[in-house]
Amino acid sequence: MDTTNHDDAMLDAVETSIEQPISQDERNFGSFASDSGLSGVGQSLRIANGLGTGTQSPIAISQDESLASSPRAGRGRSEDAGGLITKVTNLLNIDSAANTPPPKRASSDETSHAEAPDRHQLQIAMLPTGLCYDVRMRFHCEIMPLNSTDDHHPEEPRRIYAIYQELCKAGLVDDPMSTRPLVPQPLLRILARKAEPGEICLVHDARHYDFVKSLSARDLLELKDLEAEYDSVYFNKLTFTSALLSTGGAIETCKAVVSRQLKNGIAIIRPPGHHAEFNRPSGFCFFDNVAVAAKVCQVDYPDTCRKILILDWDVHHGNGIQQAFETDPNVLYISIHVHQDGMFYPMGPYGNHLHCGVGRGVGKNINIPWRAQGMGDADYLYAFQKVVMPVAFEFNPDLVVVAAGFDAAQGDHLGGCHVSPAGYGHMTHMLMSLAEGRIVACLEGGYNLKAISKSALAVTRVLMGEPPDRLPETKPTSSGLATVRMVAEYQSRYWKSLGPKALNQEDALEYGAERLHDIIRCYQAAQMLNKYKMFELHVLREPLSRSFEHQILATANYTKKVPLVVFVHDPPEFLGASDPSIKNLELHNTWLADGLKHYVDWAARRGYAVIDVNVPKFLTDIDEDESNYRESRENRLVAVEALMVYLWENYIDVHDTTELFFVGVGTAYHGILHLLDTRPQILKRATAVVNFVSQSTLEQVSDHTTYWLSKWYRLHSMVFVGRTHPIYTEADRKTPKRVGNLIKSSSASLHGMLMAHKEDVQAYIGGLVKSTGAPDLVHSSQPLTIAGPATTGGPAMVADARTLGVRS
Repeated sequence: MDTTNHDDAMLDAVETSIEQPISQDERNFGSFASDSGLSGVGQSLRIANGLGTGTQSPIAISQDESLASSPRAGRGRSEDAGGLITKVTNLLNIDSAANTPPPKRASSDETSHAEAPDRHQLQIAMLPTGLCYDVRMRFHCEIMPLNSTDDHHPEEPRRIYAIYQELCKAGLVDDPMSTRPLVPQPLLRILARKAEPGEICLVHDARHYDFVKSLSARDLLELKDLEAEYDSVYFNKLTFTSALLSTGGAIETCKAVVSRQLKNGIAIIRPPGHHAEFNRPSGFCFFDNVAVAAKVCQVDYPDTCRKILILDWDVHHGNGIQQAFETDPNVLYISIHVHQDGMFYPMGPYGNHLHCGVGRGVGKNINIPWRAQGMGDADYLYAFQKVVMPVAFEFNPDLVVVAAGFDAAQGDHLGGCHVSPAGYGHMTHMLMSLAEGRIVACLEGGYNLKAISKSALAVTRVLMGEPPDRLPETKPTSSGLATVRMVAEYQSRYWKSLGPKALNQEDALEYGAERLHDIIRCYQAAQMLNKYKMFELHVLREPLSRSFEHQILATANYTKKVPLVVFVHDPPEFLGASDPSIKNLELHNTWLADGLKHYVDWAARRGYAVIDVNVPKFLTDIDEDESNYRESRENRLVAVEALMVYLWENYIDVHDTTELFFVGVGTAYHGILHLLDTRPQILKRATAVVNFVSQSTLEQVSDHTTYWLSKWYRLHSMVFVGRTHPIYTEADRKTPKRVGNLIKSSSASLHGMLMAHKEDVQAYIGGLVKSTGAPDLVHSSQPLTIAGPATTGGPAMVADARTLGVRS
């Protein structure tokens, strides 16, 4: 039996017998269609209604009806087929917004007593919120054997039904299964129609449309085999029908809002669309629903819908939407998503903050790429306050379309984030201040049924006029702060409302400016030379030579048989404030917070050998694109790995020490763990490891080289973790294994942690040192012996204090 043809025939019969378009001069809502539009594209849209004489009963579909079966007539329905029949009697006394005259102005000779307010003065507020939902979108489902024990696909038919059912339970929909009494003005159902080929091809290649259409004619085994050729999609014979309805539902909801027949709307549609590319389905998506709807609105309403904002809060980057509009100056696409340096779906660099549009569309693409999962309400609201809303007000759109994926919601295991229903409500509330309230939310992802239904309910309630619930936590994570600030700075070249403005580094070099981290390191080197007679260790390997020039300092006795402490650390922190008008640092209000110098001073004065390794944030000859600054970026971690191996082979392992200690501070401690992982012989030499981690990811050692490495690390380490680290602030966060002996710090910043645990670390290291046979180098007058790299085999150089510039 041809289910699709039977379905169409039944709907045609129902429409012919019961649907009567309501003219615009009647006291309810009629066609949403405009006279202008695409040739060959169906322009009529009717809000399905049950008004007037001769109206028949709606088509009945039982709740337990098979997804693969066609609609059939009957009684006791719980969902009407796509909203074909929905009573709108509550709207009988509301005039169409299109025919409502402007409020009458009071003449100058009228009395001071104001007349009763015109009942039409709240024209927009009195309009209903629309809902698009069609049971036929559930017909797209995974083909599985009857006795299969495999988990079902996360993009399943129950997703939209769970949301629809939640709206009914809340009394927002006029449906037999809804909780009574209903709200005074329920959601107004919008008929989902099939999108036309001409509409689809505004975004997609005609061959792509033909391919999806061809799925209906293939047998089940062929469809199953075909899935392996595509990225994260499944097919069945009704996929094409569901995809057309999903796109058509988005189109009609957007057109209803643009034409002011509705205040706003929500489209509960599937399959999702924002991963569908120009010529290829991917990521559960077939047609790009939001992109097609936006294109149709631009064509059908060229005067009233010229500029469109698309806000994508799905946890995955909407590569399909970005591709569709990256050259369009009239569509602003903003995506907030987990990126993980391109390791999170859909993978690659396309979703990073550097992709800002192409050609005339440059600046109209904004990606806010989270560095990791675990982002919550406070991070998303901070992104809204600092980037989304300032740019949106400056852009001043005519329509806002939300690609409303709810997979960043708390409880969604694919997304791994913690956005609450209230968080989605607040984001919706802010967006409603744009485009005179013309906003449409179209469902994208979201795979936890409870999370998506509660989140969609929160969004719908806000669209209908309810204020969002309060949020208990509004402090963003340090990772969220860093990402939003990075995006704001980079996008500031395109938007006046964003700041601080990105530094023009060519101008700085033209003025003869120098990097402050180089100046600070020179200052530190001079201080260490004067106090402890520390000198530079050279790295004779490209490209590390220039990157770590002046960054590695050592006391003269590092070759002696004495305790050796190797400090591997991020640059010191600055404490200060910038001028609010010009954003420049005010030096008299800026301090250098170098808590590590107290550790170096303690070790040197006890006669221990010290090697101090500073890992700068910018690496010469490695960081070519200076705009791609990331504190924990991959190239910095790779560089510190190579550096630590070089130091071990040329300066540490070749000399005997009585004890060997490693102290890591910040993300630079990654190099120490890499050394433990790749050089098993280090465990015979190393005495202990001390690390300080503020907000960066807790790194784990691997047992693949030495099966007992994790146990050794736990027994021979102190890992101080900032008190605001996610492992302490997130209730469901589990402490990872193989991360060492964790100690929660009373401080949150690296400088504060270093100062708070100075005595603890000194007692720990001092207690492990058996003896110190080294003289007090601070007051020694003996010449310093500077050994060349072990690989060169060159003679040692001898210099006295005057040669090295040490003050007498």
